[in-house]
Amino acid sequence: MSIIIPPDGAAMLKDAIAKVAQPSRRAFLQRSLTLGGLSLLTGCSLDSQESVERALMSVSRFNDRAQGLLFDPNRLAPTYPDSMITRPFPFNAYYEEDEVRHVDGEAWRLELSGLIADRKPWTLRQLQAMPQQSQITRHICVEGWSAIGKWGGVPFSVFLRRIGADLSAKYVGFKCADDYFTSIDMATALHPQTLMALTYDGQPLPPRYGFPMKLRMPTKLGYKNPKHVQAIFVTNTYSGGYWEDQGYNWFGGS
Repeated sequence: MSIIIPPDGAAMLKDAIAKVAQPSRRAFLQRSLTLGGLSLLTGCSLDSQESVERALMSVSRFNDRAQGLLFDPNRLAPTYPDSMITRPFPFNAYYEEDEVRHVDGEAWRLELSGLIADRKPWTLRQLQAMPQQSQITRHICVEGWSAIGKWGGVPFSVFLRRIGADLSAKYVGFKCADDYFTSIDMATALHPQTLMALTYDGQPLPPRYGFPMKLRMPTKLGYKNPKHVQAIFVTNTYSGGYWEDQGYNWFGGS
């Protein structure tokens, strides 16, 4: 196989790597890949910026598959005592805090679609009436910081079984009131610590943390934890996500 290296190849690769947001993946590429090595790994001819980015995406998708195979659905993320809770817990989103969406909890309905037997919308009161559990776990951000918070709500696996979701499906997707969207693998959806969070630190979930409901997954990086969730769908079709479609790793394991 011939490898086409453009004259400005080194600069092209450096620019493409800069667009890959997950530190572990970026570090791997920076340490171990040359243009030739990237070409051999992906089978792509690196004769343009577009082809370099396509090759990087191929590596990312390979990483997704590897993380999925290594994921242990029974292994729990560490938990912490109340004394270790980060106060105040940081705000983080793709917009500034003064742009936080304020959702009317009384009017809010959780819409369901896809491979689900009972697709009737759910109210916040109905979710609050379900068995609740809490966890004090670490939120790990792709930007390099972390914080410990206390979340309470409905185990997502319990909810998925309650609505008759097809648990053999590949993906669960989320659409949010702040126009964010993402999707996760079914194994993570069924993990015992994956929570439909309705409270933070024993109080109703504040708007800045995702009222009326956010999905809390301590086994995933922060950008995989959608806030202000207003729709859930179960599917076998890959649906990406807000950041994932811009180059972030889709599996996003922490």
